[in-house]
Amino acid sequence: MLRSATFKPKPIIKYLLVVLVFMSSTLFANELPNKCSRDKNPNEFTILSYHEISEKSETLDSSYAVTPANFEAQIQWFIKNGYHFVNIDAILKYRKEGKPLPDKAVLMTFDDGYASVYTNAFPLIKKYKVPVVIALVGSWLEAKEKVDFDGHMIGREKFLNQEQLKEMVHSGLIEIASHTHSLHKGIAGNPQGNMQPAVRTRQWLAQTQKYEDEARYQKRVYNDLLKNNTFLEKYTGQKPRIIVWPYGHYNIEVRKIAEKLGMPIGLTLDDGSNTAITPLWGLRRILVEQKMTLKELELIMLVRNGNFIDDDRITKAAHIDLDYIYDADPAQQERNLGALLDRIKTLGINTIYLQAFADPDANGAADYVYFSTRNVPMRADLFNRVAWQISTRTQVKRIYAWMPMIAWQLPQNNPAVNDTVVTLQVDPTHLNMGYPRLSPFSPKAKKVIKEIYEDLSKSAYIDGILFHDDVTLSDFEDDSNAARAQYKKWGLASNVTQIRANRKQFQRWTTLKTNYLDDFAMELAQIVRNEQPGLKTARNLYAQVAINPDAQEWYAQSLSDSIKKYDYTAIMAMPYMEQADDHKAFYTQIVNNVKKEHCGVERVVMELQTVNWRKESEPLPKAEISQTISDLQDMGINHLAYYPDNVFKNVPDADAIREDFVQIPLRMHPYPPTQ
Repeated sequence: MLRSATFKPKPIIKYLLVVLVFMSSTLFANELPNKCSRDKNPNEFTILSYHEISEKSETLDSSYAVTPANFEAQIQWFIKNGYHFVNIDAILKYRKEGKPLPDKAVLMTFDDGYASVYTNAFPLIKKYKVPVVIALVGSWLEAKEKVDFDGHMIGREKFLNQEQLKEMVHSGLIEIASHTHSLHKGIAGNPQGNMQPAVRTRQWLAQTQKYEDEARYQKRVYNDLLKNNTFLEKYTGQKPRIIVWPYGHYNIEVRKIAEKLGMPIGLTLDDGSNTAITPLWGLRRILVEQKMTLKELELIMLVRNGNFIDDDRITKAAHIDLDYIYDADPAQQERNLGALLDRIKTLGINTIYLQAFADPDANGAADYVYFSTRNVPMRADLFNRVAWQISTRTQVKRIYAWMPMIAWQLPQNNPAVNDTVVTLQVDPTHLNMGYPRLSPFSPKAKKVIKEIYEDLSKSAYIDGILFHDDVTLSDFEDDSNAARAQYKKWGLASNVTQIRANRKQFQRWTTLKTNYLDDFAMELAQIVRNEQPGLKTARNLYAQVAINPDAQEWYAQSLSDSIKKYDYTAIMAMPYMEQADDHKAFYTQIVNNVKKEHCGVERVVMELQTVNWRKESEPLPKAEISQTISDLQDMGINHLAYYPDNVFKNVPDADAIREDFVQIPLRMHPYPPTQ
C-alpha cells in the first residue's frame, strides 16, 4: 500500500521520546524560544492532522488510526490545558483583519474521508463543539462498490457517504476541503518505475520514454482540482476553499493552480510552527500517530509553541559519490545500488550528501549530471532513483543534492560556454582554484546555472542542497569582462590589478564578492525551494576560513556569514589535505572559532576525511577516525560528516562508523537535562 509503505511522512514519536529525556517537568508550562530558529516569530496557532478514529482491528492503516477513547482523551486534554479549538474563519479574520485568535488556538483536520470520522469522531465533535476540516478525495466518494486505495481495492462503505457528509456540514462544525480528485496515489517518477506522489511528480511516460512536459503536468493537476471542486460542491453543498495536499507534497505550480481555483488555503505536513511569516497556502500540521500518548501530545505542543522543528536532528552524514553506483549496464547499476542501500543501513547515518553531477575527466568542473536538464548532458537518469530508494528503504532522514554552483563544463554549443572566471597570472605557489568555472557575474552563465537548478528541483525529491566547494573566488579572481562591469557598479576600480593596488578597495571587494556568491547560492536555493518547500541549505567551507582571519581574502568565504546565511556549514576539516602538523590542534582551532559564532555549534558540520589523497588515497586507520570523532564530541561538536565513502572497498569501515555514530546523541535540543 503506497500510503503506509512508500509515502508515509516521517514519524515524530521517536523524536519526542528522545527529547523527553532531556526535559525537566517544570518546562512543560513554559513556551521557550528557539534561539537558533531562522523564524524568530512565536507560534500563532497549531493544526492537527487526523485520519481514522477507530479501533485497531477496524483500521485501513493502523499507523494513523486513533481509538475513540484516545481521541476523546486528547480533546479533553486540550480543553483542560487552556487550548481553544478554532475554525478556518477565525484564522482568516486574524490574518486579514487582525482579529485576535484565542490563546493556544488549535485547528483540527481529518484527511481522506473515512467513514469512522462520522461514526466515531462526529459524536465527540458535536459533544465538545470542535470545528473540523475534512479533506475528501472525489474519486473515492464517486466509487460504487470498491475504492482503489493506492492499489488496494477497499469496500466503498469504509468511506463517508453523501448523507453522512451533508449531516456533518449542516451541523456548522464541518468545513469540506479538497484532497484532489484522483491524485492521492503514486505515478511513475523515473524510468526505473518508482511510484511517487502524483501531485508533484513529472510523470515518466513509458510509451514515449520521456517525462511529461510542464504544460501537460500543470494541465493534469488543474483538471483534477477543478473536477474535485465541482464534484464536492454538488456532493456536499460546499465549494472547497482549502486544499489539503496528499502526503503533504506540493510546489509553487500546484499552489498557484489551487489559488486560481478558489483555494488560497493550503494544508501541508511541513515541519515547524505556524508563525506570522507562514503563508496561508503553506500552513503546517502535526500528523497525529496511532501510538501518541497524552504526554507525547503535551510535548508536541511545547515543541510547536517554542518554534522548534521535529526534524532538527543531529547530522550524521556520509558524502556519497554516485560515480561509484553508475554503470553503463543497467543491471549492474541496480546491483551497485543494492550494495549501497545495504551499506547505508549498516552505517547508521541519518543524512546523505548525494552527488548529482559527474566529472569523468577530473578537471574539477562538472561535465554531466545524473538528472534530466536543458544545459548539461545527462550521464544517466540515476539521481531520482537513488535518492528515492535511500529515502524509502533506509533509515536516512535527509538527502541533500550535492551540486556545484559555478564549476560547470558546458557543451561547446552553449551560449555561456566561454563566460568563465578569469584568473590573473600569479606565482604558481599562490592559492588558486585550478579548475574551470563559469563567471557568476555573467548574466548568460547565471541563467544557465539557474536552469540547471530548476531542472534538478523538478527531477527528484530532496531535503536540501549542499553547495560544492566552488562557491569561491580567489583574491586574483574574477577579471572577466562581466566581473569588471559588476565592479564598476560597486564603485570599484575597473579591474582586479587596480583593485588589488588599493588596500581599502581590496577589502571592500573581498566583502562584496563574498556576499555576492552567498546571495547567488540563496537565489539558487529559492529556485529549488519552489519545488521542495522545506529545503535546507548547506555549503562546503574551506578549513582555512575557519582558522585564519585573513582567509576570506583568499577564498571570498566567511565563516560568520556562512553560519548566518546557510542552514548548515560543512567545514572540510581535513588535516592531511591541509598538511597540518598537529591534527588535534587543527580541529581544536576550528572548533574554538566555531564556538565564537552565534549558533555556530548548532549550524556547523565538521566534515572529516577518510582517505589521505596525498598518499594515493590511502584509507585512514579506523582507530584514527574513531578517535577524531570522540575528540570532536568532547569539544562539543555533534554534527559530523565524512568523505569519501567507497561502497566496494568498505572505506571507511561501516561497522566502525556505526559504532562511532551511535555514541552521538540523536538530537541537539536546547532544553536542559533532567536533574
